[in-house]
Amino acid sequence: MKSCFLFVLVSFLFSFLWAGQDDFFKLRKNMMETQILARGITEKNILSAFMKVKRHLFVSSGFKEKAYRDTPLAIGEGQTINKPFIVAIITYAISPDKDKKVMEIGTGSGYHAAILAELVKEVYTIEIKEKLAQNAIKRLNSLKYTNIKCRIGDGYHGWPEYAPFDGIIMTSAIDHIPEPLVEQLAVGGRMVIPVSYSSEVQELIIIEKQTNGKLKRINLIPVQFVPLIRSKDE
Repeated sequence: MKSCFLFVLVSFLFSFLWAGQDDFFKLRKNMMETQILARGITEKNILSAFMKVKRHLFVSSGFKEKAYRDTPLAIGEGQTINKPFIVAIITYAISPDKDKKVMEIGTGSGYHAAILAELVKEVYTIEIKEKLAQNAIKRLNSLKYTNIKCRIGDGYHGWPEYAPFDGIIMTSAIDHIPEPLVEQLAVGGRMVIPVSYSSEVQELIIIEKQTNGKLKRINLIPVQFVPLIRSKDE
């Protein structure tokens, strides 16, 4: 009963606060309610970010009507924009806060970076595909995100110049935890990464760096991500 009341209350509040917005408002609201809130993510700041960031602006024109569906979508270069709930649970898992600095490995369309930018102080995002990176940079600049720094390159090595990071997320699967990313994770920080155990089995996990330097590992959910692309020089 309590969760049902919360659902109705949050739904009403967002209807009131965001009424009169763009033509995709109803689709975005339905996405937030049925794909994120109904699955247990109730933090108002996260729900607000998903209502504010217009997902249809981060997909190609042919996919705009599908942008708010519970599915990943192709964005070109063999890459995808993750389904909304996956973006939400990864975001939730790093405990976003306005004082935090977060690094993203795999900018893609820039959608997840935009969500993070609404929730944290600074976002550092790396994309190895030059065309995707350039398009994302142009898109994020047009949307006036001033707290996002983008770089074209191999995300495996992170961005040591700006380390340590309070949160690190990876949006492609890998069969191990990259040591450079562990080193760049702040004490008390969290890294969320999809680990590939085989060609068919992947698990989204949290790596938390404790004060004694040890790493705490938490398994979240089974997932299916595209594999991490590395530089040919590696």
